Order: sequence, then C-alpha cells, then structure tokens
Amino acid sequence: MNYIVFDLEWNQSPGGHVRENPKIPFEILEIGAVKLNGRRKVVDQFHETIKPLVYTRMNRYTQKVVHMDMRDLKNSRTFTPVAKSFLKWCGKNPVFVTWGPSDLFELQRNLEYYHIEHRFPKPFLYVDLQKLYSLGYLDGKKRPALHEVVEAMNIPQDRPFHAAFDDAWYTAQIMRQMEGIKPLLSYKSVDYYHLPEKKEEEFTLNFKTYSKFVSMLYPDKEAAMQEASVTDLKCNRCGRPLEVKIDWFSGTGGSMYYALCECPKHGPVKGKIRLRKGPGEEVFVVKTIKAATEQDVADIEERQQSAQERRHKRAEKERARRKARKAALAAENKQKAKARITQQKAKRSRSKKPDSAPKGNKKGE
Repeated sequence: MNYIVFDLEWNQSPGGHVRENPKIPFEILEIGAVKLNGRRKVVDQFHETIKPLVYTRMNRYTQKVVHMDMRDLKNSRTFTPVAKSFLKWCGKNPVFVTWGPSDLFELQRNLEYYHIEHRFPKPFLYVDLQKLYSLGYLDGKKRPALHEVVEAMNIPQDRPFHAAFDDAWYTAQIMRQMEGIKPLLSYKSVDYYHLPEKKEEEFTLNFKTYSKFVSMLYPDKEAAMQEASVTDLKCNRCGRPLEVKIDWFSGTGGSMYYALCECPKHGPVKGKIRLRKGPGEEVFVVKTIKAATEQDVADIEERQQSAQERRHKRAEKERARRKARKAALAAENKQKAKARITQQKAKRSRSKKPDSAPKGNKKGE
C-alpha cells in the first residue's frame, strides 16, 4: 500500500462565469505528487505541467497565485496523456492524501470531461491531512493553511507555495513528521463527486468517535428530511436507537439541522445533518452522530432557543403582513364601494329625462 500525496493547480475562465464551461469550470494545469510507502518513506515523485485546451488565457486571479503563465505551458503535454501517466504511476489501490477536500473532486471532473476511465471505489475514501492535523494538534474544527503548518512544524521553507509539486512535497513532509498520526489515519474523508445513486447505495462510515452517513440525491431538503434513513438516530458506538430529547431542528440558513439524544448505555449524543447541493438543484445529506459533551448539550439547547425565537419573529411578521394585507384589502374594497355608489348616482342623474314643455299658458287660453 502506498500513499499518494498530491496537489493540483488549475485555471478558470478568464471571462468569468458568463464564459465558463460548466462541465469543466476548473482546468488542471499542473499535477505534483509524492509517493510514500506504508512507513511514510518517500519512494517516488511525479510532476508535470499541462497544456490547456479549454481556457487558453490565464484568469487574472489565477495568475496572481500560480507561478506560471501560458508561455510556460506551450510545450507541455495535454491533460489526457498526463492524467493517464499519473494514474498508472499511482499504482493499484493507492491511498490519496491531499491538503483539503478540493483536489480529488476536480481531478475526477477533469477525467470525466476528457472521457478518461478511472476506477476509483465507491465510497471513495481519502486522507485529508489538513483535517487530521486539526484533529491531532488543534480543535478539530479549524482548517489551517499549508504555510501556517509548515512554519509551525519548523519545516525549511526552501520552496515556493502554490506550485503543485512543491505543495505536495510540503504536505508529504508534514505527514512524515506528524507524531501520533497512525490512529488519526483511520479518520478518512469521503469524496462526494460520485454520490449514491439509489437508497441501497447510501452508506454509513463508523469511526472511533463518530459515524457519518451519506445519502443519495433528493429533489429538495423537504424531500430529504422526510426520509427515515436521513432522520434516523442510532448510537454511533452501540447502534441502539436513541431517546430523542430535542428532535431535528433547522439552524441559521436552513442547511444545517441538529438533534440531541440519549443513549441508555453511553449517555448524551448529538446529531448533525448538513444539506449539500448536488450537481444540479438536488441536495444530498451528510449526517454525523457523535457523543455530546456538556458544552455540546448547552450549545444545542441554545441553538434550539434561537431557532424558536426566529420562528416566533417570523410568525409575528407573517401575522403583521396578513393583518396589513387584510386592512389594505378592506380599504380597497371600501374605495371600490364608494366608487360604485358614485357611478350609480351619476348614471341615475343622466337617465332622468328633463321637462321639455315650455312653461306658461296652455294652448287656447
């Protein structure tokens, strides 16, 4: 088994979103990788730049970040031969390692755009070293920049950042120097490029401290939240059904849901649902179940209180709007009624025939 520590640099439409190709919004310009064996020793490396075929001018924001321009790429191979070389170089059953969640997603999107066959597993698990560093050295939530960790670990900064091979090299050095990394390596991340296509393909990953469920695509969040597989609550450690203390409720923005439960064996448990957008207008669910600390319990209770206050304010505003609409409609109807009465009076006045006979003595008098 080998670890493939890799990084990509890519370009995007120089004309902005209006001129973007939606099938390939980010076109890969460079692939850099370091191969580590099971003992995290460097055994090989890969580096190639790529001649672009979709966006042949550099986006001005990309130009500020990457250390290259189009003149540097004119003699490079195009993506198809480079990608095939890279996949062959990776070997069988590699474990991909990245700094952050973006690179594997964009690699697969470029592979599909150029119709290059790849046989990544489903679910596709990888090592997000940025997340593991946070779990091992920080609070598990913060996602530090690569250069911050390189500096914190006193790794010599004798290479530039934001170059594919150099960033891959720095990531590999961090992985090699992280103490106590072995238990952290079990906390693999899930790539969401290829999602479950039907309910039978939905899956749950059980880690030491939490479980993660990934759903298929649903038309909208209302449809997703009606599914039992989405809202089901079971202990991540023993699998028992949980006693619900606070049922699923929506946080700010409506894309996050929270629940608080009790396991008869393991105590308080929290649930979190993140609704994520799919390739179109559809959504999928990432649900995590985890033991809850006293602080977690307090946070969820506070979130619920805030959610209830927001609902109450929305309900008050809706009542006020309905009242205002009702008053406006009544005033409008009153004006219409007055207008009708005025019109009727005018019509009666016009229809009344005037007396045309001359006033004075009658004929023959």
